[in-house]
Amino acid sequence: MANAESGKPFQKKDFFPHSATTEKFNESWSYQFIFDNGTKAYMNIASLHIPASGRKIGCDLSFWNFKGKSYSVGRQYPKERLVTQKEKNRITIKEEYILENLPGKGHRVFFKTSKNGDFLLDLTFASVVQGIASLNNTEKLGKESYTQFLHIPYGRVSGIIAYNSDTLKVKGYAMMDHSYQTDQPTEIAKRIITFSTRQGNTPFSGKIGIDKNNKLFGYAIKFSAGNKTILKPASLMVNGKAYTGDQFPTGTLEIVWDDNSKTLIQANKPQQKFSLLNNFDGWLAKKAAKVMMGGEPFFYRGQNKDSEGRIIDWSISGL
Repeated sequence: MANAESGKPFQKKDFFPHSATTEKFNESWSYQFIFDNGTKAYMNIASLHIPASGRKIGCDLSFWNFKGKSYSVGRQYPKERLVTQKEKNRITIKEEYILENLPGKGHRVFFKTSKNGDFLLDLTFASVVQGIASLNNTEKLGKESYTQFLHIPYGRVSGIIAYNSDTLKVKGYAMMDHSYQTDQPTEIAKRIITFSTRQGNTPFSGKIGIDKNNKLFGYAIKFSAGNKTILKPASLMVNGKAYTGDQFPTGTLEIVWDDNSKTLIQANKPQQKFSLLNNFDGWLAKKAAKVMMGGEPFFYRGQNKDSEGRIIDWSISGL
């Protein structure tokens, strides 16, 4: 068993955009919302490089089981539209996409756009388990580097979500992670696995991946007896065999952590299979995005109970 790592608290500067160190530098702020009514929402804001177009800001939102249906939208803007207001602890894009107040109690997430329908999400964290960073949260993956922050491993949220004329008042729980890397995520990793638990036991949440050389990276936060510690992935297994990430897992995915604990994901029973290309308009745009990302990126998303009875909400992405 590895020695438990207590991690380190986040600094204010960790929340804000970081300087692009390479042409293909990529940075994203991601939220996973699990509402008490059975609806889920996934939101991302990203700074990314588009071939022949330069740096862009991408914003996307997906609703799952919104009154029994699923909807998604994606938008792109010039990099100048992303405005950092450090004195107000705000990141805003056209005042239509807002991350307000530092991650913690009172952190607000706002998303409003009209494209293939009218989308609205306006949620505020009522309580938060504050995240911590690994002592070495910048990892070398081949020639590239990857930095990860689990700002909010668990928090209760409330507010409204809407699609067209349907507006729902919602409460639930959420996690928020933030990462940046020197190349497109699909160029660095074969699979990315994000998960969170809705109960106050271990672990709360995590985001890990497998790079092109089969190296595991990322971390999870374990919460027990009022203490938070960092867990690093030691191995991945599917149906008792080593998992390399070359394909989406087709059975029970077992994450073995460096403290010998395990997280089980029933990856063969996703609630949703979602292609990121759904958020691009037209054949040419979809083809260009597919070339940029090296293929069609999918997200398999689901929920299950693990061997200890914890409810786990998870997402697995890759080409």
